[in-house]
Amino acid sequence: MKRLYTAADLTEAYLVRDMLADAGIRSRILNEHAQGGIGEIPFTHAYPELWIERENDLERARKLVKEFEARVNSEVYVDCPRCGEENPENFETCWHCGLPLD
Repeated sequence: MKRLYTAADLTEAYLVRDMLADAGIRSRILNEHAQGGIGEIPFTHAYPELWIERENDLERARKLVKEFEARVNSEVYVDCPRCGEENPENFETCWHCGLPLD
């Protein structure tokens, strides 16, 4: 196994793991329950880590993680055609009126 990614929290770890699974890449989350030990262990040992099971998937997995990080850090907004409110590009529906955004 090879370490691919250190997540900020479990939610992020699960999002990345599920994205990899959708692409057919098997991975495991290590340190899944270690965040409860913060204060007792070094915080750097408590972050969830994603490890790739097959080394030949590593480069493709790295590319997917870069795409994930770009989407998460995106500051692109889309205006809702119904109500005109700004929505982050990664929203599927308008936060204000609920209209599906394409």
